[in-house]
Amino acid sequence: MKSTIVKFTAKPEHATTFATTLKEAQAATQKEAGNKEIKVFVSNTDANVFFVYERWADKAAITSHDNEPHTKKLMKVGQTALAGAPDFYFLGDTNPLPDHSKSANPEDEVFIIFFIFKLKTEFRAQLLNQFEDHITHTRKEEKGNILFDLYTVDDQDDTLAVYEHWRKESDVWDIHFHQPYAEKTGKLMNEAVVGDLEQYMNFVTEI
Repeated sequence: MKSTIVKFTAKPEHATTFATTLKEAQAATQKEAGNKEIKVFVSNTDANVFFVYERWADKAAITSHDNEPHTKKLMKVGQTALAGAPDFYFLGDTNPLPDHSKSANPEDEVFIIFFIFKLKTEFRAQLLNQFEDHITHTRKEEKGNILFDLYTVDDQDDTLAVYEHWRKESDVWDIHFHQPYAEKTGKLMNEAVVGDLEQYMNFVTEI
């Protein structure tokens, strides 16, 4: 299994057109044999910023996807619609492995986060070890958590990506961050992350 995150920033005057094309590409991508999941999101704070999360059978499936007509159409529209080149993140699994077995309830608000951050590489091994404990506890003990995955980023030893779904926003701020394992991770992150943590947080809504 191979996962990817792609971030697109559209020009304001083209954001609606790009979002429509992106959703069309999503529908076509779901029919590809190698695609296991594709979700499209818009930023909660900037309607011009979109994220796509994908899971693929393998790298060959990604290569095949790049040659599909709907992918080429999206890239062509993007030449006009986007403010700059997309940010592509090809992800590597960490322990514990991604687990998407939980699902939202009808009453859930669903609060979603992409947290893609730069770190001082001397802290990389320590962070991976701490996140293993952190995620294990979160998935097992926190009823508000639906999904919590940590990924490495191919060819970027100074980058990690966190992808989270919560039943409601208060499950994060009022409960999760006050758990002992989360407080330990937060203290380490303050030492390990380059710059301010908030600059890397992306709160999004699925479209």
